[in-house]
Amino acid sequence: VQLQASGGGLVQSGESLRLSCAISGINMAYYAFGWFRQAPEKVREGVASITSYDNVVYAESVKGRFTISRDLARNIVYLQMNNLEPEDTAVYYCAADRQPWGSEVARVDEYEYWGQGTQVTVSS
Repeated sequence: VQLQASGGGLVQSGESLRLSCAISGINMAYYAFGWFRQAPEKVREGVASITSYDNVVYAESVKGRFTISRDLARNIVYLQMNNLEPEDTAVYYCAADRQPWGSEVARVDEYEYWGQGTQVTVSS
């Protein structure tokens, strides 16, 4: 199983980025996916998650700005990030956990598979 995150970069406040997580080795239809982030000297926190039934959950801090989605044909999970703020600066990670019956997966320790992370830096 491999998760390959990409799409990070340096942007100014108010700009947008789209992160991609390329998935291989699993059938995405039976998995829940999540995006997490970790800023320096802070714990890893959940940003958004999507279940195998396509139900989505967002952290309060990103609601209305970020959108998680998945493309089963291309084996990719996306995180569209709009109106970025300096507080969004962090390394972003994608994660997967087998949940064929649509269960939500929220906690870091619940996810079985992780990608390597991609840096997002937002300047003010």
